[in-house]
Amino acid sequence: MTTRKLNIAVYPGTFDPITNGHFDLIERGARMFDKVVIAVAASPGKSPHLDLETRMSLVKAVCAPLPNVEVIGFSTLLTTMMHEQGATIILRGLRAVSDFEYELQLANMNRAQNPELESVFLTPAVENSYISSTIVREIAKLGGDISPLVHPQVAEALRNHYTS
Repeated sequence: MTTRKLNIAVYPGTFDPITNGHFDLIERGARMFDKVVIAVAASPGKSPHLDLETRMSLVKAVCAPLPNVEVIGFSTLLTTMMHEQGATIILRGLRAVSDFEYELQLANMNRAQNPELESVFLTPAVENSYISSTIVREIAKLGGDISPLVHPQVAEALRNHYTS
């Protein structure tokens, strides 16, 4: 009897913060793959507004209803972390044509480093196609209503972050 290898997908990103658009892709990925690892990048070069621990905590809270989703933090090369996770599928989102060129470049570079890796691209539901973490942060900083764009715990965390 042969053992079937699990299809493990990794969805990497800074998730600063996680949005409804991210969750849409995570939820659909969780239906497509045996396991989805949400890999929250430390990304010090991007100067995230929320620290890694907070971003991981928010992703865990948002993804709690999905039993085959795991959340980890990482600060290594994506290909190194993928190997450590036993994963060969990179899950990425494409909101617009403008995302495609950058994502294609990343996919080709990742495959050059490890030919076993495959990138799978999902587009968000139309109601989430305009949402980005940058836009959410900007609205939150200026005191606007972000509740239609993020999970309630994320909205609360951003309110607290920008009013303290």
